[in-house]
Amino acid sequence: MQKRKKVTVLIGLVLFLANALFAQEVKTDYDRAANFSQCKTYSWEKVQTPDPLWVDRIKAAVNTVLAAKGWTQAESGGDISIIAMEINRNHQTLNTFYDDFGGGWRWRGFGGFGESTTTSETYTVGTLVVDLFDAKTKMLVWRGVSSDMLSDKSDKNIKNLDKGVQKMFQHFPPNDLKNN
Repeated sequence: MQKRKKVTVLIGLVLFLANALFAQEVKTDYDRAANFSQCKTYSWEKVQTPDPLWVDRIKAAVNTVLAAKGWTQAESGGDISIIAMEINRNHQTLNTFYDDFGGGWRWRGFGGFGESTTTSETYTVGTLVVDLFDAKTKMLVWRGVSSDMLSDKSDKNIKNLDKGVQKMFQHFPPNDLKNN
């Protein structure tokens, strides 16, 4: 019974740490020749997601941060065209726990590892890619990517979406980086 408790506590601890270690990851890149100071309007071209409920959520998150930066949404003909895509992928992790190591390696007469328990955990990682294109040249000028483990709770996923988009646009527009 004592061993089973140890293993259960260890499994819980590892799952907690695995969840904590997989923090939201955000990356951005942009065209160094693009002049963002000339851009103040944007239009949505497309939002691609497996869940139609997320189309408006993604647009709302991006609209909020761009409005805070002084940008204005235009129904069509904005300086920048935005395409966003959400991708969800399942990942699996295997965790093996050993107890009662037994004093050494089993071969050549030494003790053994004792008992081991292996568990597998499947989790889903959601990735949002937001691309900004120069509407005139149709060239990609900025890309933001945010990835995070998805929850089975919709409200938590919406909060993570908002947080990821905030981080994504934290140093936007990139021309402002030269002034810092």
